[in-house]
Amino acid sequence: MALGLCQTSQAADNFGPLPDLKINQAKAELGKRLFFDARLSGNTALSCASCHNPEYGYSTNTELSPGYPGNGHFRNSPTLINTAYKKVWFHDGRLGTNLNDVTREMITEDYIMNMDMRLMQERIKQDPIYVAMFKKAGYGEPSNGSVRKAIPEYLKTLTSKNAPFDKGQMSASAKRGFEIFKGKAGCASCHSGPTFSDNKPHNTGVAENLDIFRDPMNHQAFIAFNMFMGNENYMNLKRDVGAHVQSHKADGSDMGKFMTPTLRELNYTAPYMHNGTIGSLEEVVAFYNRAGGADSNKSAKMRPLFLNDKEQKDLVSFLKSLSGDPLTSAKYVWKRDDYDYKLIANWRESRN
Repeated sequence: MALGLCQTSQAADNFGPLPDLKINQAKAELGKRLFFDARLSGNTALSCASCHNPEYGYSTNTELSPGYPGNGHFRNSPTLINTAYKKVWFHDGRLGTNLNDVTREMITEDYIMNMDMRLMQERIKQDPIYVAMFKKAGYGEPSNGSVRKAIPEYLKTLTSKNAPFDKGQMSASAKRGFEIFKGKAGCASCHSGPTFSDNKPHNTGVAENLDIFRDPMNHQAFIAFNMFMGNENYMNLKRDVGAHVQSHKADGSDMGKFMTPTLRELNYTAPYMHNGTIGSLEEVVAFYNRAGGADSNKSAKMRPLFLNDKEQKDLVSFLKSLSGDPLTSAKYVWKRDDYDYKLIANWRESRN
């Protein structure tokens, strides 16, 4: 996942536990099976969990996310834990509607899962387990729209559990780090609220991941995305434009801005930043301690923090206290091997 900190003279102290979510269990169970089903991708090679692996906090442990076979990717996979609380999605914040739309884009985008949803619907209809689960969930016959509702219902179950911060069980070092977080370091100006995010884009000077441009597969996905988003001069871009996709400012002053990510579950989601260029929390804190990286559009909020070694260690301890239990049990992961029905290749011509 990505990570960003910024400094200001005022810190917002509005942290608290994550609010409870109302969950329809039958729909969430259906969404869980769909989430781990590779048949939702065009060539049945990838599931949602291929890029959002439970073992890595529903992210990946690689700098850049996997891509659809024949493609790479150009960004790091963000965690899906607590994503149901978000109001905008993706590192560039290009979708601010709902998780239904996010699910559709991930399934259909050609460099991600590359699925024609009409084909997906027919595959699901062939599976008697799905037919029964859709009926039990109250959706009736399997449909594309129901898939886009069931997966977000499952994502509601992926919420932080038993983080020391939430349980009031932080170590002495973490408590000191929390005070630094709110005070001297000013992290809370951007990382506020129960998810520790202001849901706004900022440029903190994160270096480009040059593997995006060195690897033809990654670059291919990068070009396809920027062409689709209408970004100017996309064939010659040598940087990820970030939130520029929202405003397309003529002066380019919004280039390199990325959404403030959650700070929860960081213990599982390294490497960090939108492009995975920083490998540890210690390195992240050191990065912000020296006012981030070099960028002509860097936020004016970025200033040296002047934290000594002990203060940096305490801040890391606090960040680690925001991680809870791993969500890897059968309660969260579909572990039944029941994806064995044979696909009907020529389903358009099949007859009952």
